[in-house]
Amino acid sequence: MDFLDEALITAKSGDGGRGCASFRRERFIPKGGPDGGDGGDGGDVIVRATERLNSLLPFRYRRLFKAQKGQPGRGQNKSGKDGENVVVEVPPGTIIQDSDTGETIADLVLDEEEIILLRGGRGGWGNQHFATSTNRAPRKAQPGLPGQEKRFRFILKTLAHIGLIGLPNAGKSTLLSRLTTARPKIADYPFTTLIPNLGVIVFDEGETLTVADIPGLIEGASEGRGLGHRFLKHIERTGLLLHLIDITYRPRSGLVEDFEKVTEELGAYSPSLAKKRQMVLVNKMDLYAPGHRDVGEVIRKLKKRGYEAFPVSALTGQGLDDVKSALLKEFFHGNGNG
Repeated sequence: MDFLDEALITAKSGDGGRGCASFRRERFIPKGGPDGGDGGDGGDVIVRATERLNSLLPFRYRRLFKAQKGQPGRGQNKSGKDGENVVVEVPPGTIIQDSDTGETIADLVLDEEEIILLRGGRGGWGNQHFATSTNRAPRKAQPGLPGQEKRFRFILKTLAHIGLIGLPNAGKSTLLSRLTTARPKIADYPFTTLIPNLGVIVFDEGETLTVADIPGLIEGASEGRGLGHRFLKHIERTGLLLHLIDITYRPRSGLVEDFEKVTEELGAYSPSLAKKRQMVLVNKMDLYAPGHRDVGEVIRKLKKRGYEAFPVSALTGQGLDDVKSALLKEFFHGNGNG
């Protein structure tokens, strides 16, 4: 699996360099005044978001990030060189938390957005700063201040306009490949999708929408069953959910009732998810036979509950033009949710 959405790291900023205790040694001036330079400041730890990354996978292999120490001061009033910063790159959508307290420190959502996570220690003063009228030859110099060391948790929440949700094997990966430029793994068995897949819908007018395919949800996902609970956080930022249901699936409780179970799982995980706007796609119409189930009745039930519903076939493309027109209206020509 080449995806990681949580990581624990240790970061340490650089120690400040020691100030220098030194005296001028010039010809004919055997007892020159103090000329000890200051120590350099320690390097900072900086976290920067970059669109070149879409996972926290690099932190599986590297978990310690240390900035450089400041260099000590020298004679002739020469200050030590500041330590170099260390820059930790993360994908946009990464939340930074204090590992010990759970406090959220930053939420980096824009490309090149950055935060100074830990500041380096200040360099110590050289003895030139301590000369007075009564002490013209101070031998005192400051040690540099130590850097800081802390543990942080990174949590990635995918940035997408639309989240694809539904039960395992509802056809989300096939739909993603039809609607967008993505090419996810597709097979006819549950949990083909093991990681969130991202794709981009490109409309004729040039507008684009990002779509996240979330691994299939099952009843109890909010309590840790199945795979979906691991990825529910990836649809928290979306503006709209496309909820797929399989017209060929025959649950005991009924297709619409089973659909509502998935919606209940969203609410159990986060009340705001249950309130998020949803469009429902009744998928696999290419396999539909009138004797199996009245698709019109299913769509009427969904509309009665306030959902916009479309009969589609992700495999053949049936009905997808209507879906794209509805999305275009929703995000660009409608209420401005995008």
